Amino acid sequence: MTSSSRIVVVTGASGGIGRASAIEFGRHGDTVALLARGEAGLAGAAHEVESAGGRAITIDVDMSDSDAVHAAADRVERELGTIDVWVNDAFTSVFAPFHEIAPDEYKRVTEVAYLGFVYGTMAALKHMRQRDRGTIVQVGSALAYRGIPLQSAYCGAKHAIQGFNESLRCELLHEHSNIHNTMVQMPAVNTPQFSWVLSRLPNHAQPVPPIYQPELAGRAVVFAAEHPHRREYWVGGSTAITLIGNKFAAGLGDRYLAKTGYKSQQTPEPRDPDQPVNLWEPADSEKDFGTHGIFDSRSSSSSVQLWASQHHGTVAALGALALGVVTAITALARKAVK
Repeated sequence: MTSSSRIVVVTGASGGIGRASAIEFGRHGDTVALLARGEAGLAGAAHEVESAGGRAITIDVDMSDSDAVHAAADRVERELGTIDVWVNDAFTSVFAPFHEIAPDEYKRVTEVAYLGFVYGTMAALKHMRQRDRGTIVQVGSALAYRGIPLQSAYCGAKHAIQGFNESLRCELLHEHSNIHNTMVQMPAVNTPQFSWVLSRLPNHAQPVPPIYQPELAGRAVVFAAEHPHRREYWVGGSTAITLIGNKFAAGLGDRYLAKTGYKSQQTPEPRDPDQPVNLWEPADSEKDFGTHGIFDSRSSSSSVQLWASQHHGTVAALGALALGVVTAITALARKAVK
């Protein structure tokens, strides 16, 4: 099936990575169902998807409500057609030391940021199994492997998604299913969440540098949807370094983050006590925050690592060519010495 004929569902589509992914699907000519809670954010995202060349509908849904999620999927199938791609991205979080997070706040983060992915996957599979085809993309994070301070609820959710998605992948492989699932592990991204997340930090929250723009993440999501046979993708050199470092030196990582993790997640500016909070209610119901956060001047729109990970054949060919050149030069040098 060509990309121009796809029906795509994106959760958490009103801002950040979800919105950037939806717009990128729009550039491919896809029809995109935008699922989120904020009315203004959804309207803005739909306008940008259609301006990019796609078609969009908006569905106001809280991803912690499994019945609502299934109803949204049913509506997409009824109004748009068969779902080809489902992207899970919706989340919420709390920036605070673990002992400052209330039980109901922890539960809320888990219900949205983890169970929301589970419910979205269930709803997608309900329809995809009927046709034995489709792709599910889980938007993950380097924090699915490496927990950091001040984000225990979010890290716990991402770790849970990782385990859940691996289990599901095994089951689909066992069934010889033509439905594919993959996960995209993201770096720090310049999204609006840092201006609306529930925070008890003294200063304004920020992503741990280096920071990347949402469009880079969005392109990675679309690429994963088009190449879902790989179990996961890493986005950004910082993600690769984090995951490799955690595999071989997790204890050292603990000590490093204990020393640097508090400062690196805060700007020098004090936190605005009146900033919106999207934990319980959407922050973008009346104001559209857009795709980007406030860190444009410090964010990168490109990644050599991402390009390399998406062009393994080219990288291998260049490596072989370089090896051949070095071998030839070495041989000539040896002849000259003789």
